[in-house]
Amino acid sequence: MSKRLPPLHPGEVLREEFMEPYGLTAYALAKACRVPRTRIERIVREETGITVDTALRLARLFDTTPDFWLNLQNRYEMETTEPEIRAELDSINFAESRLAA
Repeated sequence: MSKRLPPLHPGEVLREEFMEPYGLTAYALAKACRVPRTRIERIVREETGITVDTALRLARLFDTTPDFWLNLQNRYEMETTEPEIRAELDSINFAESRLAA
């Protein structure tokens, strides 16, 4: 049986793949992106996610795409939310719903 890796938070990617290699602090990154320092700090501490606004700014700064950042965020949310609501999801059935009537 293979073990799944824990979901990858976009803050980890930002911290490990962008900030550390470039020697960026949260303050320097926030200043470059013109956002509050606390926004970057919360993202890299994995306390909050990437918004569209932040994705647009990071994409511009790091020459990526906004979709890169938003896909990381969406993937993280799907991987963390699905197990939380799995029982409810398992009980959803189109054939048994009123919609099928």
